[in-house]
Amino acid sequence: MSEITTKPLNIQWPTADASRIPFGVFTDPDLYDLEQKTLFRGPNWSFVAMEIEIPKAGDYKTTFVGDTPVIVVRDQDGKINCFVNRCAHRGATLAYDQCGNKQDFTCVYHNWRYDLGGNLKSVAFQHGVRNVGGMPKDFDMCQHNLTKARVEVYYGLAFATFSDETPPLETYLGERMAKHIARVFNRPVKLLGSYSQVLHSNWKLYMENVKDSYHASLLHTFFTTFKLNRLSMEGGVVVDGGGGHHISWSKRGTDSAAGTAYEKAGELRSLVDDFTLADPTLIKSWLEYDDGITHAIQSIFPTFVLQQIQNSLAIRLLVPRSVDKSELFWINFGYEDDTPEQYDMRLRQSNLIGPAGLVSLEDGMIGNFIQRGIQRETDDSAVLEMGGRAVEDQQSRVSEAAVRGFWQAYRARMGI
Repeated sequence: MSEITTKPLNIQWPTADASRIPFGVFTDPDLYDLEQKTLFRGPNWSFVAMEIEIPKAGDYKTTFVGDTPVIVVRDQDGKINCFVNRCAHRGATLAYDQCGNKQDFTCVYHNWRYDLGGNLKSVAFQHGVRNVGGMPKDFDMCQHNLTKARVEVYYGLAFATFSDETPPLETYLGERMAKHIARVFNRPVKLLGSYSQVLHSNWKLYMENVKDSYHASLLHTFFTTFKLNRLSMEGGVVVDGGGGHHISWSKRGTDSAAGTAYEKAGELRSLVDDFTLADPTLIKSWLEYDDGITHAIQSIFPTFVLQQIQNSLAIRLLVPRSVDKSELFWINFGYEDDTPEQYDMRLRQSNLIGPAGLVSLEDGMIGNFIQRGIQRETDDSAVLEMGGRAVEDQQSRVSEAAVRGFWQAYRARMGI
């Protein structure tokens, strides 16, 4: 039998740093396959659930680690487990619903049954019928459990990894990223709703978009017109985790007179004076945290995003589907101690995000604009020099430092 060989990747990096990104990284199917093995089945943590999504024993949800389907379930001891949503017998999908409650998972094909820890507990007709047929006498059920992932929970967020080499979750996050998560999940939360949208673009294009902190004043007219998030406000970018993690932040109402004049002059984005809101309560808000930050986007490599846009709080989970397709899942949440007025305001502000969100609609399509534009231009490269060429914290959001950080981390983890 001949050995299986790996195709050489047709990717040429123009520079040693992350200031030039070859367009081929968004179109090469062999690279996509390698990412699933090296990143998503490798030594990285992937978000899989909020604890409050599965509060009781037997509660489960189906989700993905990369494009690998998984089941996340709480067992009788309260532990959260995660395993591949695939029967060990013939490979059939085990759980088809998005969520539910089960005492065990039984394959519809041949009724192999697994407990909430992913352990095989019984096999239909294991001993045959009237002692004829059945499994061999040396068949060992312990050798046919589901493929399990390690799970760690931090402030109610469950992350999973298939690698024994992945460091502890809090170490992986680092002090600054962990502190920001603790800032948001500082008290019990409650779910407000969830939805998803299909993006017709490579998953990395969306992660670039999340980390690109200065496009908001250019692409999103709603942001600048109604002064929710403008580059003249106090803000900055934090880059961590070898470049893979980031936080971009700003404080509404901190525009300097010079900065506002600069914007009005059209240097950053011309204000549209004839746009008004029939219902201005849509953007009514209150100061959520004592630090004064009103807008914060955090990403944890590879595909987790935590969002604060005014009082709209959400987790975004990006799932790769193919080399030119991905799916973005949104989980909106508030706090258990929200007043009725705050609850209502969060629901109103949820109109800012999602597939038709007033400040995120454009993010859903811009990746496809790029995907279409580069399809036959894979020998060319993107230019990432806004704010310099380094990967470091920035005191301004007019920077691509976090995007460069993503690619620095990506290359290091992929070994390319």
